[in-house]
Amino acid sequence: MSSTELLRALTENIGLGVIVLDAELRVEHWNTFITQRSRSELDQARGRLFLEVFPEAGAARFERMVALVRDKDRHVYNHWLESPPLVELSATDADEQSSLQSTLLFPFPTADGLVHYALVMYDTSAIARSSAQLEAALSALSKKQAEQHQLLKKLETANSQLLQSEKLAAIGQLAAGVAHEINNPIGYVFSNLKSLGGYVRDMLRIIDAVDSASSLDELRQLKINLEYEYIRGDVEALITESEDGIDRVKRIISALKDFSHIEEEEFRLADLHRGLDTTLNVVNNELKYKAEIVKEYGELPDVECIPSQINQVVMNLLVNAAHAIEQFGRISLRTASDDDWAWIEVEDTGLGIDPKLMNRIYEPFFTTKPVGKGTGLGLALSYSIVQKHHGRIEVQSELGKGTRFRVWLPLRQPAAQGLGG
Repeated sequence: MSSTELLRALTENIGLGVIVLDAELRVEHWNTFITQRSRSELDQARGRLFLEVFPEAGAARFERMVALVRDKDRHVYNHWLESPPLVELSATDADEQSSLQSTLLFPFPTADGLVHYALVMYDTSAIARSSAQLEAALSALSKKQAEQHQLLKKLETANSQLLQSEKLAAIGQLAAGVAHEINNPIGYVFSNLKSLGGYVRDMLRIIDAVDSASSLDELRQLKINLEYEYIRGDVEALITESEDGIDRVKRIISALKDFSHIEEEEFRLADLHRGLDTTLNVVNNELKYKAEIVKEYGELPDVECIPSQINQVVMNLLVNAAHAIEQFGRISLRTASDDDWAWIEVEDTGLGIDPKLMNRIYEPFFTTKPVGKGTGLGLALSYSIVQKHHGRIEVQSELGKGTRFRVWLPLRQPAAQGLGG
């Protein structure tokens, strides 16, 4: 087979539209792809100017492309998103949706020294469909991120309700399960987002390559190298799995909200000593078998706070103090004021806190107590309450000798806080 026959066979089977123009931009040849999709016969077009055969190309646009090719010897690419396409070619199948908008114009010399021009047109439907699928995946991912943001807000609301709840025993029973149930789906949703991020970067590389690829084969090879077909299937699976995980978290948060029905309280001036005495009465059964309670109250003005939440902080500190005492010890409850601040102190003669664990004591669900004895919520909730009151917690501890927590509260909340909290 001659070289001419080989080239003809190639152009007829490559799946691209090929038009060859002479130096005067007259049609010299095109392949069957053009004949089928332009509904024009080569014999009728041969020798005629390109713009006479395809007037839809537009003289101004086509002449700009030719000028770039002639003057700067450049390959000129007509991007597939541009509208209208350079040449209107139809699909061979009525049910096929075809873009056919990508066109490459470039010069090439022949052995006789004459310059000819080639127009290569190809169907970019697959790229268009891939782009649409990527956009859909990105849209779904954006939607999931928005839902996660809303879920975080709901979780904060649920946490605020939990802070006010007087049902600490029931909260303790729920906490361990909640920690596992939330961490598990959030963990694989986070993992899925990382995978999707990698897929998005690969898909964007493919899309960007449309503009820079020197040939369709190079673009196809890039898709193979990036495992495009695998990514297409895995993206949908990752999104579906992430949706299931988010739904699980939503159900958990909904259950927490249903559990706590305490209405939001207002900041108001309150007698902290009265609240401390009330709290001691509530936890008396927890304390009386473990420690002697020593009250060392100082002079305190009324403090602007949410009394029930401050009582909850003190309750958590008292219960923790009792749990830290192995046999029988002493728990001291002190108060005083210092300029614009009031403080409440709970000191025990228990085991103390290992210095290595000191930076973790306010972490949610972290506890040094045996399984079934603590949920790790007490200090985390107390820390949140004190922060809400624009206060702070200080702790001093020595192994084998005991621990002292001091809670500082401003006598009046900052003006921006207002009385509504």
